[in-house]
Amino acid sequence: MAAPALERAGGPQEPGEARRVAQLDGSNLIRVGARPGLFRYIREIWSFRHFLYYDSHSRVASANSYDSLGRVWMILNPILFGTAYFFVFGLLLQTGRGVDNFIGYLIIGVFTFRFFTTAVSGGSNAIAGNQRVVQAFNFPRACLVISTTVRELFSSIPMFFVMALLVLSIGDLQLGDADEVPISLTWHWLLFFPCIALALMVMLGWSLALARAVNAHNDVKHLISFGTRILFYTSAVFFSSDRYSDMGVDWLDTVMGLNPLFCVLDIIRHAWLYDGFADPARWIVLGSWAAGSMLIGFLIFWHGEESYGKER
Repeated sequence: MAAPALERAGGPQEPGEARRVAQLDGSNLIRVGARPGLFRYIREIWSFRHFLYYDSHSRVASANSYDSLGRVWMILNPILFGTAYFFVFGLLLQTGRGVDNFIGYLIIGVFTFRFFTTAVSGGSNAIAGNQRVVQAFNFPRACLVISTTVRELFSSIPMFFVMALLVLSIGDLQLGDADEVPISLTWHWLLFFPCIALALMVMLGWSLALARAVNAHNDVKHLISFGTRILFYTSAVFFSSDRYSDMGVDWLDTVMGLNPLFCVLDIIRHAWLYDGFADPARWIVLGSWAAGSMLIGFLIFWHGEESYGKER
C-alpha cells in the first residue's frame, strides 16, 4: 500500500523536489492475537521445541524445592498412597482376593494412575493458571499444555524406576488365597515404553481439550476432580476386572474394557507380573484413544487460540 509523502528531516519539501514513496508489502501480516492456520500453528509449536524441553526440565528441578525432602516426595507420595490402599482394600476389604501377585498389581495401579491423573489435572490448568504469561507474550498457547505433560513425564521417571524395583522385589508376595507367580525381568517389560507413549498421547489430548474448557469456565476444574474419581473406580486400580463378570454385570465389564487407563494398567501388569501379552483388544482400544484424543483435543484447543488471555 502507498504511504503518505515523507518529508525531509530538515523541513518541508522544496519546490521541484521529487516525492519519495515507501512501498510496504502487507501480504504476510496478520492481526495481533489472531489464530494462525493449522499447519502454521504446528510449525510454530515445533520451533519452540527447545523451549519446551528446557522449561519442563527446569520446573522439574525446582519442584518441591521448599520441602526438606525435596524431590523425594515424588516417590514417597505414591508409596504412601499404595500402602494406605493395601491396608484398606487389600487387608480390610479383601479386594485382592483371587488376584495373583496382588502387591505388584496394586503397585502398578497406584503409581500409573497417579502419573496419568496428575498430568491431566496439571495440563487442564495450564492456560487458566498462567494468564500473565499468556497475556504478556506471543507464542502458541499449546506450548504451555505440552510443557506441563512433558514435565510430568520427566518427574515420573524416578517414580517408574522405583515402581519397577518394588514389583521385582515384593510384587509376587502371596496374599490370601491368590497364587504366587514368580516375577523376573524379561523382554516383555519393554512393552512398558510403547504403552506409556500411547498413554502420553491420550493425556495430552485430554489436557488440550480440558485446558480450553477450564479457561472458559473455571467450574470445570471441579468436574475434572469428580471425573478422576470415576476413572479411579473404573480402572481396576485395586481390584480385579473379573469382579464385574463374577457379579453378572457384563456391561460394566465392557465399559472398563473401553477405558484407556484400564488398558494401560492391563498391558503393564501382563508384561511385568505375568510375563505375557495382554488381550490385543487393549492395544487397539488404547491406540484408538491415543489417535482420537490427540486429533480432537488439538483441534479443539487450536480453534480457541484467540480466546486465551482475555479478561474474564
